[in-house]
Amino acid sequence: MRQQWFFLLFVVFFAPLSAQYTDQINSNRPGMSIGAFAVGKRVVQVEAGAALRNYTHNGYNQSSVNGTVGFLSLRWGFLKEQLELTYEGAFLWDVLQNRMAGEPIQSERKGFLQNFLGLKYLVYDPFRIEEEPNLYSYKANNRFRIRDLFPAISVTFGANVIPSSLNPYPYGNVFATLYRPIFYQNILQPVYEEPLVTLRGMIATQSHFFERWVFVTNFSYSRILSDYPEIGYILTLTHTFHPLWSVYIENQGISSTIYTDSIFRLGAAYLLFDDLQLEATLGTNTKNSPNSVFVNAGVSYRLDFHKEFTSAAEREAKTLKKEEKKLKKTAKKLGKKEKKRNRRARKNQS
Repeated sequence: MRQQWFFLLFVVFFAPLSAQYTDQINSNRPGMSIGAFAVGKRVVQVEAGAALRNYTHNGYNQSSVNGTVGFLSLRWGFLKEQLELTYEGAFLWDVLQNRMAGEPIQSERKGFLQNFLGLKYLVYDPFRIEEEPNLYSYKANNRFRIRDLFPAISVTFGANVIPSSLNPYPYGNVFATLYRPIFYQNILQPVYEEPLVTLRGMIATQSHFFERWVFVTNFSYSRILSDYPEIGYILTLTHTFHPLWSVYIENQGISSTIYTDSIFRLGAAYLLFDDLQLEATLGTNTKNSPNSVFVNAGVSYRLDFHKEFTSAAEREAKTLKKEEKKLKKTAKKLGKKEKKRNRRARKNQS
């Protein structure tokens, strides 16, 4: 087992890959899926947003939760082009309306839904060898290619850390503190308690079709080290119909022994500048225990030091190159002057 882990680490950190750095921002938003590509070495990226959410649970006499979720993702490319340190946070402020006995009882709460820190590494990049565009054929540039069938692949692994004092929503359940109204069916069952630290692993793939279509898949195994580990997937299809505009549709599935759900999202993104993207999303799920409806808005911004940064050795090499060019120009001028003098001297002699 140890030999297998050592081999995996060797492949991940020493495989000869070159991640696809882009001149424009590469954001995971507006959807919830994670793209396969890293942001690029010396790039710092902030992806933030807010969502208005409404939950209604028919199993708790239509008790409801109305709240606002703040999202924050920080991404830093370091050491290698294909390596990224990532933070993902989601914090919920809400009002719970308990309708199980007479008049609704309201209670205000706040806490983390997610507080994740991990590493993402691009394992395979089918676009590492760029093809020259065909200047004479639109059809040739937009044809289907066999390499389009092979997606880029990345792996992410990290930990979700939420102190119990900031976790009123164990396992993401916003109704965890309520009891079922019919004979108090779960009154003798313990309230779910999520550990301080759980682990998450994810495989992400990213495929590009016909220049304008991108298909992303995420397969995750999360809440490792807890009593209720969770298997999940996200499928995201994005279409860029204008250099500045794109739309997407997304399906997310969640499955564990205490909760199963399917969520659909639809949204759009607008590239305001090369380093700034705006976006919005509508979404809902397919069940009523609970039913969830939400609207999101967000922004992604990057600080791009990928091109601006040069090492001392690179600066010295550039300086030497400039001086060499100046010396060549000077030698060329002196050579021309010398030739002129020689020609004049020959004329005078004749």
